[in-house]
Amino acid sequence: MASVTLEQANRILDAIIKRGAEMDCRPMSAVVVEPGCIVKAFQKEDGASMVRFEMALGKAYAALALSRSSKLVRIRQEEKPVFMKFLIAQSDDLLFCEGGGMQIRDKDGEVIGAVGVTGDTEDKDELLAIHGIHSAGLKTDDDVQHMGRKYRTRMTSGSDGR
Repeated sequence: MASVTLEQANRILDAIIKRGAEMDCRPMSAVVVEPGCIVKAFQKEDGASMVRFEMALGKAYAALALSRSSKLVRIRQEEKPVFMKFLIAQSDDLLFCEGGGMQIRDKDGEVIGAVGVTGDTEDKDELLAIHGIHSAGLKTDDDVQHMGRKYRTRMTSGSDGR
């Protein structure tokens, strides 16, 4: 299984911190993890409050665990609270259902890790996650949605989907 490289992880984190400052965000923290939620790299700006590592990691974990952005995981939590309570318990309370966590995909659409961003609003955290991923030349789930449709078409029609 392919994994985000340290160079890519550092590019993602550097871009997040830099853009956060440009957007006048509060002090940011961000983590990049490999598949399996193994930490590849973490940055915490001066002045960021405590527990930011755990929050960022929980957002990245949520994105990987449910194969969607942590913002969509939060929406799922609102729609299916019993289901999500079970999943959170099964993750030993690591899964954090707030926006700012996104899967990282390579050029072919394969998941190679996730990023978790925390420090400002849910919407800004998510925008920064997207910016960081794109800054490293990588893709988000939204960037590869068409690949999933093409694959499903190929599987149901028996053709190559073209």
